[in-house]
Amino acid sequence: MNDNDFKKMILNLQSNEITGREIYRSISENIKDPHNKSLLIEIAEEELVHYSIYKKYTSEDVDPDKKKVMLYTILSKIFGYIFTIRLLEREEDRALEILRDPDIADSVLDTKAIREQEEEHEEKLISMLNEEKVSYISSIILGLNDALVEITGSLAGFTFALQNTRIIALSGLITGIAASLSMAFSQYLAEKSAGKHNYIKASLYTGITYFVTVLLLIMPFLFFPDNMYGAALAVTLFIVIIVIFIFTFYISIVKKVNFKQRFLEMLAISIGVTIFSFLLGIIAKKLLGIDI
Repeated sequence: MNDNDFKKMILNLQSNEITGREIYRSISENIKDPHNKSLLIEIAEEELVHYSIYKKYTSEDVDPDKKKVMLYTILSKIFGYIFTIRLLEREEDRALEILRDPDIADSVLDTKAIREQEEEHEEKLISMLNEEKVSYISSIILGLNDALVEITGSLAGFTFALQNTRIIALSGLITGIAASLSMAFSQYLAEKSAGKHNYIKASLYTGITYFVTVLLLIMPFLFFPDNMYGAALAVTLFIVIIVIFIFTFYISIVKKVNFKQRFLEMLAISIGVTIFSFLLGIIAKKLLGIDI
């Protein structure tokens, strides 16, 4: 590696560190919990230390990437700071791979210290996993998974049996409201029986997640003409894939689970139930001789 390439790479690492510092500081300003706030500020200052180490080799100052800082700050407000920090840490892990390059490791003597400090970040971050969104993630998963499987399956069955988008939407909405209330009360009783203190919030997260998912799934049937029930179902299935993709990505970042395995598993269950329910709708219509 020539001197110009080496300097360019170190400048890039230097930029990542100062940008990371500004992101941590920006996120910390929106956190009320004193422990989490102080922890983020501490990590931000470590990033500044790493920045100073790289500066010894470049003899240049680098400005933070303001667009990136703004993006991560917005993400923290939408998806929560745990998700955003984990996403940032994953990006920093890629930087660690660069630091393991023999050419850089031999040239930058302080890389071992930087790697050790970077790896400690994740251990520290584990202690701050007490954000409400993350604390109730199991309740959200329960509501989302059940809604995706049950309502998608119901809509598929209704599609062939009823063959009218308005009637399908109405049937799906009634089924969804009843199911969301049932899920919320079931979660309430389960959490309370287990002796957990926040059983009311847990049940609300489950019920609300279920109901919001129901609204997303029946939406195509409200917009398509009465006779375009097949197209409405196709759009609903597309929404199912998008919802599963986004939620699985969120879980894979926050809980550090395998994205591909989790995504394919959820998708296979949802699509499998949909196909079965669609066939069931065909059989039920023929057996009962109902023509709507």
